Amino acid sequence: MAKSRSVPDVWMIAATLGILAIGVVMVYSASAVAAFHDYGDSYYYVKRQLIFAVLGIASMFVTMNVDYTFWRKWAVPALLVCFGLLVIVLVPGVGVVRGGARSWLGIGSLGIQPSEFMKLAMILFIAKLLSERQNQITDFTKGLLPPLGILGAAFALIMLQPDLGTGTVMIGAALLAIYVAGARLSHLAGLAMIGVAGLVGLILAAPYRLQRITAFLDPWQDPQGAGYQSIQSLYAIGPGGLVGLGLGMSRQKYNYLPEPQTDFIFSILAEELGFIGGSLLILLFLLLIWRGMRTAITLTDPFGSLLATGIVGIFAVQVLINIGVVIGLLPITGVTLPLVSYGGSSLTLLLTALGILLNLSRYSR
Repeated sequence: MAKSRSVPDVWMIAATLGILAIGVVMVYSASAVAAFHDYGDSYYYVKRQLIFAVLGIASMFVTMNVDYTFWRKWAVPALLVCFGLLVIVLVPGVGVVRGGARSWLGIGSLGIQPSEFMKLAMILFIAKLLSERQNQITDFTKGLLPPLGILGAAFALIMLQPDLGTGTVMIGAALLAIYVAGARLSHLAGLAMIGVAGLVGLILAAPYRLQRITAFLDPWQDPQGAGYQSIQSLYAIGPGGLVGLGLGMSRQKYNYLPEPQTDFIFSILAEELGFIGGSLLILLFLLLIWRGMRTAITLTDPFGSLLATGIVGIFAVQVLINIGVVIGLLPITGVTLPLVSYGGSSLTLLLTALGILLNLSRYSR
């Protein structure tokens, strides 16, 4: 293993703090109107976002200074705890229903989303398992089937909530780590075909998912129903132009665009800050992903390399899906924008994961 560097990757830290700062500002701007209408306090959402941001940064600082090998021995216990939480959240009266999904544990506005924690726990487990079975990864039965079985079980529990967006992000990040570990493309291609067939089945099994697909293909078929969010999102992005309408000057946040502070926060950002503001945020994400992949590539320890790959995969897949949905390239899935959208569980978990990635960067060559 390469000698530890004195400091973690400063470019990664700068990108993280830059994205987080933009997120706090945009949460306030996007939520102020709804917060005042619902709670009589324009700062209702941003105050909570700031609290979770501080907690997340503290967690990131801790994990940044904990040797990443610590997580190898806790990978299996963490996975088992997350499986337990995914089962508990499905119990009526225990799991809290929000947005049509029974995916929360807690009381009132205070709660955690176990599926968010499962994303990181799954990456920890896959990195540990595949680093110990490097010589078996090309064998479908002995090398590929065990991690895929565990991954499929977690995905099934998440879909019982149901939460297709979080499940898709977990699957995407895990498969990226599995591919980097050396899995055969022929095996992955066959699994991809099975996955597409399964996805079609999931869509057909739930009418609201089929409505989202038809709305994605032509939102104007149902402009007041399934296509409403897509249309309002484009109405926000279009007037933004090059430089935007100005910070705080969005029109779509006045009860036109649903969930402006969560799933569709990028729409408000593009409306207020324009092409330049949206491009700046995307560039910060690309910087973060590039530095993360550089860390993964230059690590000599297989466990560390796969762990870095999986963490970067969580960010990359989530950013790709969220922005793809917002600009109309993908159907609506309910995936938030990392470090930018309002949400306590997601924010603290992602900053914790970035702390692990920053610790990994200390060991890159």
